[in-house]
Amino acid sequence: MSTTGATADPLAALGSLPGVAESVESVRKAVDRVYGHRIMRRRSNEITSEAALRGARGSAALSGADWALEEVRRRTDFSGDDEAHTVGAALRLTAEAGQLLSIWRQSPLRVLARLHLVAAASQEGTVGRPRQDGEPVDEPLIELPLPDAAEVAGRLEGLSQLIIAGGSAPALVTAAVVHGELLALRPFGTHNGLVARAAERIVLVGSGLDPKSVCPAEVGHAEPGRAAYLAALEGYVSGTPEGMATWIAHCGRAIELGARESTAVCEALQRGAA
Repeated sequence: MSTTGATADPLAALGSLPGVAESVESVRKAVDRVYGHRIMRRRSNEITSEAALRGARGSAALSGADWALEEVRRRTDFSGDDEAHTVGAALRLTAEAGQLLSIWRQSPLRVLARLHLVAAASQEGTVGRPRQDGEPVDEPLIELPLPDAAEVAGRLEGLSQLIIAGGSAPALVTAAVVHGELLALRPFGTHNGLVARAAERIVLVGSGLDPKSVCPAEVGHAEPGRAAYLAALEGYVSGTPEGMATWIAHCGRAIELGARESTAVCEALQRGAA
């Protein structure tokens, strides 16, 4: 992660990049529209459940398992091929994320380890800890240069300290940095994309921006396609102000599209109740 200059609150500094304040405001308005819908006052649990399912589907699609929503909804056995494992991992992570909110601000690295354990559904020695030198990374859809283990450890610790310290950065900025940093580092041997998007969800919920988790950013990341997602990520990895602003704006748009998805669910439920 790079910032525009030395500061005690580097995440907050990113909020001053060109266009970021506008993205923050646009996201807030989109989220407020969902929360202000009349259906949310009576059936918010249903909206949360549906958002979780759609978010898991979107995250799995970005990791190479682009299943139809109804197939994800229908399936009960995810023990088949690699795609089924990916979808199952995405669903487990979505369910687990809500259980880790209270731990995140005190021990984000512990949460990341838990997310990887849940995604991998394995007790192998490499699961739930950052990779070491020489250990392979199975993340074929992200072909960016892979940092070595020492850099991974140092940057994870730096990210952890920023989260623990808190600060005045908007939730969008913090969520975008957490998401982008985990994708750039790929700290685990597998499932880094799924873990990164689950961590973004935790930030958005825990910050109070989306406390009921009804604005699935994963839907918005998936909707423009994997190529757009990876192009925006390259901006983050570049570390330039323009690249960072592009990634933050991409993440903001993803939240807006997730909010739009849940608004459509609210409208459908309202029509059914009419």
